[in-house]
Amino acid sequence: MPPDDSRTADPYTVLGVGRTAGPDEIRKAFRKVAKANHPDLNPGDRTAEERFKAANAAHDLLSDPARRARYDRGEIDAAGQEVPPRGYYRDHAEGAAGARYAGRGPERNPERGDPFAGMGMGGGNLDPDDLESILGMFRSGDAGFRAGPRRGRDASYRLSVDFLEAVNGATTRLTLPDGGALDVRIPPGLEDGGVLRLRGKGAPGAEGGAAGDALIEVSIRPHPFFTREGRDLRMHLPVTMREVVLGGKVAVPTPRGEVMLTVPPRSDTGAQLRLRGRGVAEGGGKPAGDLLVTLRLVLGPVDSRLEEFLRDWTPEAPFDPREEMRRKA
Repeated sequence: MPPDDSRTADPYTVLGVGRTAGPDEIRKAFRKVAKANHPDLNPGDRTAEERFKAANAAHDLLSDPARRARYDRGEIDAAGQEVPPRGYYRDHAEGAAGARYAGRGPERNPERGDPFAGMGMGGGNLDPDDLESILGMFRSGDAGFRAGPRRGRDASYRLSVDFLEAVNGATTRLTLPDGGALDVRIPPGLEDGGVLRLRGKGAPGAEGGAAGDALIEVSIRPHPFFTREGRDLRMHLPVTMREVVLGGKVAVPTPRGEVMLTVPPRSDTGAQLRLRGRGVAEGGGKPAGDLLVTLRLVLGPVDSRLEEFLRDWTPEAPFDPREEMRRKA
């Protein structure tokens, strides 16, 4: 799998907007970038494909007010992953957790004596020079204090996956902010925005406590021609005039390989055909979905023989394709 450049690319730069841009400006910029780099308009162009993916990731982040605010505050990166907090002592000592110990010294163990004796701290004020030794006593138990096992905190991440990985199921690798990695199993049929839980893959516990879990929110990148409706998929299939008039078998790409589809004779553009079991793969006790194929007539090159035939041809039953429009005008 190629690296996801959207992990490090600044979303504002990707869309070409300022940090004060409003929702409408962001939406307009996204459409401009996505249209210019859409895979349908740039077949085989990997650079355009990466720009298209990066634009989707940037729009996904900036269109969510809560996630955008967290990104602006530096709490998450461009891929939506948590940024590790700074580990300063003062951040903890002056926070809610440290408030429990404000204004009083640690409890004394009468059997062990006063651990602060001789340090000049009878009033309970902590000299910063003695901080490390005091913390060492807490860790070793010499101060008569034990916190007990504590479970590690859960870690939240975001993972962007390909459309077909979510349809068929896959195992992909999530690179963590600290350079580590997690192998993540994507179950078939995972919905956009779904959250996967990897037990024991969060922050380590303390004093023998269990590790926290990794909570991974999954965003699904769009596909060039498949769209999803529940367990079913939809696509528009280009067909020629000969294929729709005379009928026949045509090759159709599906999420799990190419199959042959029978087009009935005298089909019309817009006709819908169904390929059973070719939608979202079976998984989680749910059956496979279907692939709904809508025919789209493509005239293609026109030669002089076809022009001559149409000039001389008079249909047995004349047809006006705009009659319905005139009745409703």
